[in-house]
Amino acid sequence: MRVSVFGLGYVGCVSAACFARLGHDVVGVDTNPDKVSLVNAATSPLVEPGLDELLKEVVGERRLRATTSCPEAVEHSELAMLCVGTPGRPNGQLDVAAVERIGQEIGQALKGRTAPLTVVLRSTVLPGTTEQVLAPALRKGGASGLRVAVNPEFLREGSALRDFSRPPLTLVGCEDPSAAAQLRTLYAGIEAQFVETTIKTAEMMKYVSNSWHALKICFANEIGNVCSAYGVDAHDVMRIFMMDKKLNISEAYLRPGFAFGGSCLPKDVRALVYAGRSADVALPVLSSILGSNEAQIRRGVDAVLETRKRKVGVVGLSFKPGTDDLRESAMVTLVETLIGKGCDVRILDRNVSIARLVGANRRYIEEEIPHISSLMCDDVESLLAHAEVLVIGNADEQAARALAGVRPGCVVIDLTQGAARPAGAQRA
Repeated sequence: MRVSVFGLGYVGCVSAACFARLGHDVVGVDTNPDKVSLVNAATSPLVEPGLDELLKEVVGERRLRATTSCPEAVEHSELAMLCVGTPGRPNGQLDVAAVERIGQEIGQALKGRTAPLTVVLRSTVLPGTTEQVLAPALRKGGASGLRVAVNPEFLREGSALRDFSRPPLTLVGCEDPSAAAQLRTLYAGIEAQFVETTIKTAEMMKYVSNSWHALKICFANEIGNVCSAYGVDAHDVMRIFMMDKKLNISEAYLRPGFAFGGSCLPKDVRALVYAGRSADVALPVLSSILGSNEAQIRRGVDAVLETRKRKVGVVGLSFKPGTDDLRESAMVTLVETLIGKGCDVRILDRNVSIARLVGANRRYIEEEIPHISSLMCDDVESLLAHAEVLVIGNADEQAARALAGVRPGCVVIDLTQGAARPAGAQRA
């Protein structure tokens, strides 16, 4: 393919060289003539292991050259990739002026052109930037009939060439199947799963990944600090921790839903934070976990109250499906808060109903939440007959039956989907 790469900074220079290595005819574009001269001289404008050698190879074989001219690059291209900087301001807001400027320049360069061009945004931008900044800029420049896509990069400084060749996945967000087909051709030869999604999802993914990486680093450091304070070998602790691939290093728990509860997680997080405090060790990440969990419960409460409806039916009271355990259940907290706000609540949870009669948690129910126990329904039908708002707290067979039989006009709020707002809104 004939490809132009706009921006010869870290991502752009690495990407341009690697696309050329894959056999594509690549033109790099930058407003800085020094960068352009260096690339044309097969010299890396940045420090990255192996990049100098790669540039000598692909420039020497005339598969990569550089220019300061946008029209020249666009005329050459079937696909234009934007790798320009999007620096952050002190408040976190991104400066996307470069994206807008290059978009307008590409649009102007396309005036009178009949051959199609796919414009791919590889820069890291917040969801909505392609739709609200890049696409209007291209149209303002005079372009029409363009294909637009988002292709976030997952390159780490110091291992970028290796990361390009063996990425965890190749992610493309677009609405046009022909644009996705072009990007499949562009990345042919890269051994990685090719994932197609929406533009906004693709824009969001880099932030999710990097935030997770930052969280893991801070988590490991805080665990190390507590271990050190108590004379525990932190590296041995984390070595054993990482041996658990079923729960610890896995996809477990990484699904948006409602708050956690039960007899273990709240108690153990609280105890670890107490241990740190007792040893005079600051644990800001660990200390924020319970507060974040409580905020998720408040979101659920607010979602119900915002409906302005008083009669509420709740499916699921235990802290998770398949148990009768109500200890520190987020659903118990939600129900108690709604009652305190004047809501008329009814509850359906078969496991809790059984426990109320014969289960091991009978004493807890009788002594700790007798007011809630009296609100239990015996079947789905009686719950639905009461509810103006149906709240799904546990995803199980009872929830499926309730959703299937919900009355017209009843507002459904499904907390198990990670959205503390009406899910599907009113069923009319």
